[in-house]
Amino acid sequence: MSERELRALVADVRRGRLSRRGFVTLMAGLGVTAPLAAQMLAPLPARAQARPAFTPSRRGGGGQLRVLWWQAPTLLNPHFATGTKDQDASRIFYEPLAGFDPDGNVVPILAAQLPSIENGGVARDGTWVIWNLKKGVVWHDGKPFTADDVVFNWEYAADPATSAWTLASYREIERVDRLDSHAVKVVFKRPTPFWADAFCGARGMLIPKHVFEPFKGAKSREAPANLRPVGTGAYRFVDFKPGDTVRGELNPAYHVPNRPFFDAIEMKGGGDAASAARAVLQTGEYDYAWNMQVEDDILRRLEQGGKGRIVVWPTGNPEHIQLNHTDPWREVDGERSSARTTHPTLSDSAVRAALNVLVDRASIQEEIYGRGGQTSANFLNSPPRFYSRNTRWEFNVERANQILDAAGWRRGPDGIRAKEGKRLRLVYQTSTNAPRQKTQAIVKQACARAGIELELKSVVASVFFSSDAANPDTYSHFYADLQMYNIGMNAPDPQVFMAVFVSWEIASRENKWVGRNITRFRSDEYDRLWRSAETEMDPVKRAALFIRMNDLVIANVAVIPVLWRNGVGAANTRLHGMELNGWDTTMWRLPYWYKA
Repeated sequence: MSERELRALVADVRRGRLSRRGFVTLMAGLGVTAPLAAQMLAPLPARAQARPAFTPSRRGGGGQLRVLWWQAPTLLNPHFATGTKDQDASRIFYEPLAGFDPDGNVVPILAAQLPSIENGGVARDGTWVIWNLKKGVVWHDGKPFTADDVVFNWEYAADPATSAWTLASYREIERVDRLDSHAVKVVFKRPTPFWADAFCGARGMLIPKHVFEPFKGAKSREAPANLRPVGTGAYRFVDFKPGDTVRGELNPAYHVPNRPFFDAIEMKGGGDAASAARAVLQTGEYDYAWNMQVEDDILRRLEQGGKGRIVVWPTGNPEHIQLNHTDPWREVDGERSSARTTHPTLSDSAVRAALNVLVDRASIQEEIYGRGGQTSANFLNSPPRFYSRNTRWEFNVERANQILDAAGWRRGPDGIRAKEGKRLRLVYQTSTNAPRQKTQAIVKQACARAGIELELKSVVASVFFSSDAANPDTYSHFYADLQMYNIGMNAPDPQVFMAVFVSWEIASRENKWVGRNITRFRSDEYDRLWRSAETEMDPVKRAALFIRMNDLVIANVAVIPVLWRNGVGAANTRLHGMELNGWDTTMWRLPYWYKA
């Protein structure tokens, strides 16, 4: 990180745009100790300190909360929510047993208390955990929330026929025992270091048994409630127009006293990030806009209007280019990018190595993202103990040419390299927004200098990130050679996050393209490392396993990290209580949002 960027971050803390805790966490990720990071901030004006907790005297009264998600949600079942937009929209209505705060701590939501070894709720060997549930919680239709619902969610998600996006969080559970009406014992198949995965955070939102039981397994996509949610959250369902608007009204029976503050919520979808930023920062039409993937200099100009502010928080999310390890242009039994194929040119390690040094990360960070991220050679960047110091990145066109020359890729009359009748012409796709299109242009220009022709393709975000298994343009189908997007960690532990490279998670027609391995990368060594980390109870040894996984992926150029993204949102100057972080959905503290 340059001195200019560091000074800008310090200035953001002083203006109250970035929390002190967020700054320290960012610095820790870069290897700066917490005491030294704290010294960079001293002295701070009083207005940059933490805002006192808001304690409402009654439920509601805050009017309508209007939020803008420029990638519009397409469904409202959290178990099928492959896109962040669908996870966030589902979280308006559904809740997990616990969520994750900005420091990665587990925070009870539908749980009455947190399990621990000390209170007898967690086995010392990591083989089981007991959850005591909040009593008096009801679903939006008035039915009681009980232990039966928790057991059902495990059965629902763990059934391969359901094809749930959340499968990875529930597959390694041996059984869930109902201890009484409001207590369950989750028994794992083997020691589980991160027991707060299932039933927690974005992958832990619970759906009601009495509504979804008729739609288990192969019938799961037929449930009307996939579009008309019945949850326990602070807002009840009013209306949903897929690809457009979600509306909810205050839940008068919500289980937290005097919450929520707002009487209703409207989540508007569609448009683009720049217009979303203007709707909060310039016109004040909306209270919050998600994922400000807009050039930072534009955001700074819009902030000067005084109606809104940019909020920045650290995440573990990589903006990265994926390399397809299968053939997206050959169809096998009606399926492209089949695991039974190999890519005609990207299977050559020299081509992947050349592409890896043709991404000008520094220019992308400086000219486009600014506060929105920092460069990194790693796919896994956070929490800090998992960050590899073994990797390096470089931008070197000359080096790319040398690699390709040595591997026998010769330039033709048009300057495009070829070998054994195969030309280096690749389709590079991503979702439609200005920063990504500018990133594509930077990469294309460098590739041209090395004799690689890129055809750029952009797909409307609501389509690219759609959870629709029938849509061939989704990122999970990956019917292109290269594609670029950002992956959210969704938990302060990388076990499920790093499942995106295990061989049994390959996205395919069979699993309705909800498999997490989109690149179709396969490595026996990687699979062994991931399995070892799954049961390693020593935190130091476990961190070392994840670092080795990251290094293996980077060495094989399964993906090319472009940027270690920060979370960036736009908020009304009066909107508070969000506690945004990189471990949970944007809406994880929705009942506590308020205006002051």
